[in-house]
Amino acid sequence: MSNTNKSEIIFLEGPQSRWKELTFAFETMRELIRGFRGLHFVGPCITIFGSARFKEDHPYYGLTRQAAATFARLGFTILTGGGPGLMEAANRGARDVGGRSVGCNIQLPVEQQPNPYLDKWIRMQHFFVRKILLVKYSYAFVVMPGGFGTLDEYFEALTLIQTHKIKDFPVIIFGKEYHKELIAHIELMQQNATIAVADRSLFLVTDDIGEAVALIREKSIKSFGLRPEVKMKPFKWLFEQS
Repeated sequence: MSNTNKSEIIFLEGPQSRWKELTFAFETMRELIRGFRGLHFVGPCITIFGSARFKEDHPYYGLTRQAAATFARLGFTILTGGGPGLMEAANRGARDVGGRSVGCNIQLPVEQQPNPYLDKWIRMQHFFVRKILLVKYSYAFVVMPGGFGTLDEYFEALTLIQTHKIKDFPVIIFGKEYHKELIAHIELMQQNATIAVADRSLFLVTDDIGEAVALIREKSIKSFGLRPEVKMKPFKWLFEQS
């Protein structure tokens, strides 16, 4: 061990620019407000997370497209990161059945273009702002196979539910085979008491779209009293000629 006295420690100088911090705060606020304005009327959403790297001919693409179409038929807006791969598949599934399809795109070093199946999309600069928006409008979270970003979004939603920062929305993981090591690690965390036994019930792992629909009907539509959108009929006099 070092014999260095505490008085001999030399601390490193860090960035202390208050102007930069203030500028960052205002930029973040502006981005949030733009996101809130852009998504204000999208209605109750189901957010689908998944990899941007799976192509159209992959089985996961077809599963995601089919699942999204089924959820859209329930009346939900399908919300994704707006990019290619499984995000595209989800938005495409919503479009297939005439559902609403929305994306929160992100600016990356290699530009990620919005997929062509979006009715509406907004572009974010920061991942954390994007995650706020993906969570804010959602009544269920669906996790398809993916990489770091997908797992980041999954655990973000799960942590917010676990800590009661958001409501107890359904979290559904598709792909039992793909996620088997992840589920095993979650079981390991439970065995070591780093999560509670009850935390294991915060998500459903399935490959059955029908099972996912049943959970969403019970824990989203029924629990939160979601009802079909009432379409206003135009006043008769607006169409009467004088």
